Amino acid sequence: MREMKDSGVEWIGEIPQDWNVCKIKRIAEGLTDGTHGTYERTSEGCLLLSAKNVFEDGLHIGENESLISEEDYKSIISNGFPRENDVLLCCVGTIGRCTVYKEKEPIAFQRSVIFIRCNNRMLPSFLNYNLQSPSTLIQEKLSVNKSAQEGIYQGAVKELQIVLPEIKQQKRIIDYLDAKCSKIDEIIEKQLSIIEKLKEYKISIITEVVTKGLDYEVDYKESGTEWLGKIPSHWQYLSFKNVLKERNEKNFPVKTAERLSLSIDKGVTLYSEKTTNLDRFKDDVSQYKLAHEGDFVLNSMNMIVGAVGISHYFGCVSPAYYTYYDNEEDHITAKYCDYLFHSKTVKKVLHSLGKGIMSIDRGNDRINTCRLKVSRTDLRALKIPVPPIFEQREIVKYLQSKENLIDKTIADRNKAIDKLQEYKKSLIYEVVTGKKEV
Repeated sequence: MREMKDSGVEWIGEIPQDWNVCKIKRIAEGLTDGTHGTYERTSEGCLLLSAKNVFEDGLHIGENESLISEEDYKSIISNGFPRENDVLLCCVGTIGRCTVYKEKEPIAFQRSVIFIRCNNRMLPSFLNYNLQSPSTLIQEKLSVNKSAQEGIYQGAVKELQIVLPEIKQQKRIIDYLDAKCSKIDEIIEKQLSIIEKLKEYKISIITEVVTKGLDYEVDYKESGTEWLGKIPSHWQYLSFKNVLKERNEKNFPVKTAERLSLSIDKGVTLYSEKTTNLDRFKDDVSQYKLAHEGDFVLNSMNMIVGAVGISHYFGCVSPAYYTYYDNEEDHITAKYCDYLFHSKTVKKVLHSLGKGIMSIDRGNDRINTCRLKVSRTDLRALKIPVPPIFEQREIVKYLQSKENLIDKTIADRNKAIDKLQEYKKSLIYEVVTGKKEV
């Protein structure tokens, strides 16, 4: 068993007797961040990336990235960063996420990314693992808490304490962690793939039941629209305005200060529980709209990707939202419409009704939108299949049961992923600090 000593850093703990601890500035040949400037975006040109593009497995570059002129690009990279084998560290947003830059040519970055170029005392991949260790992440968190803004900056990064073994030991650790972490990541990817298939399965069940019903032996009739096809012969086919009533009720004078938000994954939630700062509320809530418990709420900008839901609260919502209600005590028609608007069939129709600047199809029914709005007029005129009330209750009950089972399975898979990620962090910490010998 190797001899250990106190590192002198609370977050690192004990390290091998022949190892050292140093600040990042001692192993950095160079350290800087991306551009602080503002540049005009172009339709063609060079990439301008940010922290959102940096992941542990490298850079993720989509189809809708910011582009700048070649002149601006050359100006940004004129300082020589980043270069191959530089370590990229997110300093804004997902703080602490990092990767080793493997590209031959530099890419322009915004200031949300810090570049660290190692000297001959540390291998880039070992620094990368150091930065992923909880011993470093704790230091980053403390630095953010001390900052006036939500971020960690160059000065704080230079002062971060990391473990420094000899180069030969660094190579052994890199080889060991590369092998172990790749296996863990492979298991995580399989779990994520299963989760995506479960989500797709849930949507397929919803789509089938809300358009065809539960009884496959009934007679069918043509709906009259290509997107829907045949529906049960005893169902009605009505304009949305004739199914639910619009609640266009302003919060003036102020009846509630409870602010509600709407997300694709969670539906209607309390604004205080949001994890993003999109659709920010103003202090004055008197100009917002009211949503009652049981109301069907739709985001006019994002309903095409499933930003709809039933409100379980009495509160106020953005003027960009539409709110509708029914006269049923159990709000069953609103709940049926909620499922209907989550179906593939209706989302495609809504997408065709959307008017705005841009929409990008990412495949697998994933669509990125930019102000693609469905107007109130088009929504009210949209014709939808409407089963009798008793059948709506059966459909909702059936789908709730199926949804609960699928969601529980997804939750269990997510818990497994969380445990794997925690194990990975723990393993990295144990190895890079020498507590586990490799």
